[in-house]
Amino acid sequence: MTAMTLSQVTPGSVPVVTLPLVTAIEHTWSAIRERHPDVPPVVVTLGSGTLGERGQQRLGHFAAGRWQVGNDQHAELFVGGEGLQRGPSDVLATLLHEAAHGLASTRGVVDTSRQGRYHNQRFRDLAVEMGLTVTSDPKIGYSPSELAPGTADEYAAQLAELSGALVAFRHPEPVGGRDRNKTAGNGVAAVCSCPEPRRIRVRSRQQFEAGPIVCGICREPFTIPEDDESEA
Repeated sequence: MTAMTLSQVTPGSVPVVTLPLVTAIEHTWSAIRERHPDVPPVVVTLGSGTLGERGQQRLGHFAAGRWQVGNDQHAELFVGGEGLQRGPSDVLATLLHEAAHGLASTRGVVDTSRQGRYHNQRFRDLAVEMGLTVTSDPKIGYSPSELAPGTADEYAAQLAELSGALVAFRHPEPVGGRDRNKTAGNGVAAVCSCPEPRRIRVRSRQQFEAGPIVCGICREPFTIPEDDESEA
């Protein structure tokens, strides 16, 4: 099956989108792992990258141990559908960014803080190792990244496959909708990292972000789940 480019999609038609796109992402991840064996295998998921009522965009995330495959646990690689319109080079940069988080997971490196939003210097070093050029942002640290010189040449075959598979992208959610992690009267819900997560509720996001709330069993900080939809 030959994937179409976005310019070749006939108005009104629905091309085969998901299979070639996920296949291209999986092939790219395999190529990344060949160059960087510490990057773990993943289960690829696609979906909405729109966050909150202000319409912030999440390009991707890496989450260790989210999927059970037979007797093994595997990490999740999420790719936000809204970011697919940026083109193959930027999508590859996103995959390498998430692969740097995968390196951190394998090596036991704490590469972020503030519920995973702030990327520290350890992440910067891993991202450079993956073939990225990283800049600093006062709010999210060393998260902004792009392909370093020479990286596109190393992944030329994967960029070509991604280019052919990127035939669609997701429109952002309308700005001004409900923030799923905010609640009007019951506060924000948070969970720990126990095998059977414990759940707590904090009066406001501001109070939750004032400092870590640590579970006495797993010794990990509580976090707000990305799929939490509790509302007052």
